[in-house]
Amino acid sequence: MRLISQTYFSRFKYLPVLLVLFSLTSCSSITSTVKGWFDYSKNKPTELTEIKTTLQVRQLWNIKVGSAEKFFFTPAVIDNQAYVAAADGEMTKVDLSTGKSIWSNKAGQELSAGVGSDGKLVVVVSNRGDILAFDRDGKSLWKTPTNGEIVSPPAVGGGVVVVRTTDSRILAFDAETGRRKWVYQRQSQSLVLRIASNLVIHEGVVYAGMPGGRLIALTLSNGALRWDSSVAVPKGATDLERVTDVVGKPVLYGAVVCAAAYQGRVTCFDAVGGYTIWARDVSSSTGLDIDARYVFATDEKSVMQGMSSTNGTAVWRNDQLLYRAVSAPTSIGRAVVAGDYKGILHWMAREDGSFIARTNTDDTPLTAQPIVFSNGTTPALLVQTQGGNLYAFASE
Repeated sequence: MRLISQTYFSRFKYLPVLLVLFSLTSCSSITSTVKGWFDYSKNKPTELTEIKTTLQVRQLWNIKVGSAEKFFFTPAVIDNQAYVAAADGEMTKVDLSTGKSIWSNKAGQELSAGVGSDGKLVVVVSNRGDILAFDRDGKSLWKTPTNGEIVSPPAVGGGVVVVRTTDSRILAFDAETGRRKWVYQRQSQSLVLRIASNLVIHEGVVYAGMPGGRLIALTLSNGALRWDSSVAVPKGATDLERVTDVVGKPVLYGAVVCAAAYQGRVTCFDAVGGYTIWARDVSSSTGLDIDARYVFATDEKSVMQGMSSTNGTAVWRNDQLLYRAVSAPTSIGRAVVAGDYKGILHWMAREDGSFIARTNTDDTPLTAQPIVFSNGTTPALLVQTQGGNLYAFASE
């Protein structure tokens, strides 16, 4: 295997992903650890300007949950509770009404991914590739090795735990025993993004974004391939130029599933048959969200875009957060919200993309996509910072 020095990756050192070169003939790899999104010496983040606040947002609470370090941790929200994990193995169950810890314990290993939960089972992944399962009270139930690296949170549903390794395997385990049920494997690409690409379980189907710009649907019970469709087609002469991996989480709305690819497109498919409904050239590094009228996406330069969910027509474009390492967006009420590298949440009008509010957290990056939860009769927003704080916000 030809070794590639750290210098080769130096101009990408601010990407919020890890580029991993896998040998096609061995299991060795070279990893370049990164801390941000852009080379700020060449691409200076846009300075924020004063906005007119037309949406009142208030912080409900915040709680310390432990640092994510170089990984991407996402809370699992079930009913009125959140399960949260940190890189050092700290796990916390939080009451979303009060922001108080219900319990906190140690997983026993340092972690690289989490959290997945169905309300009964709470699952995280160690940096050794072990799947660690706990009950809703934090009691350890089982541990199963995968012999791989996992940086995306497990998906839990239908009595099954599903994970995706960075070498393009999808593995399913029995939720009660941890015994492996099936494995789906495809040929790994020579160069892939080491970034969270979440799995989604819906009505007995696992939707998974894969390297090479593919979105696949697998039968949850046995791993059988239902369909395999192209989000984007790799282009370019070099391996680096041809990196076209699906990023973030596939999102479903009714009978439609949409996904985004780095150096590729945003594409929406029929969730049953896998045929393309529409596609639009948007290279995303983080992912997207969807609601009844729009698909929202953050592109690789942190330009925010709103598109028609029906046909992909561009509705609005906001480039005032250029190079600020903006997270995947989340639709909530009349706003679409995303965080940046300074820990600032930007609230934009879902209809035209104009800024309507801005809120601060702990000054550390917001890489995880914000999550909507129910705050009584109104929706609220949950965000986990890289620095290790969990915040809840509500709009008036």
